[in-house]
Amino acid sequence: MREIDLSSIDGFRIGHASDDKAATGCSVVICERGAVGGVDVRGGAPGTRETDLLRSENLVESVHAVFLAGGSAFGLAAGSGVMGFLEEKGIGFDTGAGRVPVVPGAILYDLQTGDNRRRPDIQMGYEACRNAYKAHQNNTGNFGAGTGASIGKILGPGQAMKGGIGSYAVQASDVQMGALVAVNSFGDIMDPETGKLIAGVYEKDSLELLSTENILIKQIKTADANRFSGNTSIGIIMTNAKLTKAQANKVASIAHDGFARTMRPSHTLVDGDSLFLLATGEVKADANTIGMLAAKVVEQAVLRGVKDTTTAYNLLSYRDLQKRRKA
Repeated sequence: MREIDLSSIDGFRIGHASDDKAATGCSVVICERGAVGGVDVRGGAPGTRETDLLRSENLVESVHAVFLAGGSAFGLAAGSGVMGFLEEKGIGFDTGAGRVPVVPGAILYDLQTGDNRRRPDIQMGYEACRNAYKAHQNNTGNFGAGTGASIGKILGPGQAMKGGIGSYAVQASDVQMGALVAVNSFGDIMDPETGKLIAGVYEKDSLELLSTENILIKQIKTADANRFSGNTSIGIIMTNAKLTKAQANKVASIAHDGFARTMRPSHTLVDGDSLFLLATGEVKADANTIGMLAAKVVEQAVLRGVKDTTTAYNLLSYRDLQKRRKA
């Protein structure tokens, strides 16, 4: 198995649109020929579009794009921009009266980071698609849906750190598997290889990383859940493997292990953690192995989404935390 660039996975186009002033954005993965889609929503506060369509018993098999956006529920409007772009390209499910693009998606909450009057909209969804056609955009860090992302928010934005968009992909034999993840978790980020926290809630004077889990335990009888708003990590997994719709949904479920390994805690009542899976069906492969690889690429995409950020919006980045500790 070897690492590959996410943009090299056959059959997909990746694009981002960012509003740096408003601290929000949109990311899209397009599959012109259609891909078998699956989804698993684990968080207790999700914001999603067309996820029911991906249930195994429902009609449509092919998905033509998936989008990730900031803006909370307002950001779901970006999906209409993606649909409009694909319609112009003649891409979609043939209904007899016309082609209807199948475009699921999910949003994260970033309204507290920048200008909450400006959110991803139809124009931004369209722009993300246009950028995907200009060139494959395997950007990581402060881009797209990760533009205004933050992590470790239990003590408020003043002690939170910068989250972002991350990607990671591998190839084993002729099977390709990759993930694009917008990291915007309530909890902290842990490197599963070392078992140590690398980013999250921190003490401003000492720059010591605190533990959200330990703080939660101390606050077990006093914490007000209303102040834990502003979260959700969302992602898209891409593969050239052949999967049924039921298998795609199961693999999306298994892939959440990547969140559980890196986010402490993950899948809380105040996160809307959701993962989509797109499979082009070009290569036969063992579904169990595909599930294992999906969890691995999600895990590594989360780490990249944090390590590749830059300090912005008064949110300290992983890199600057390391520099300040060494100074």
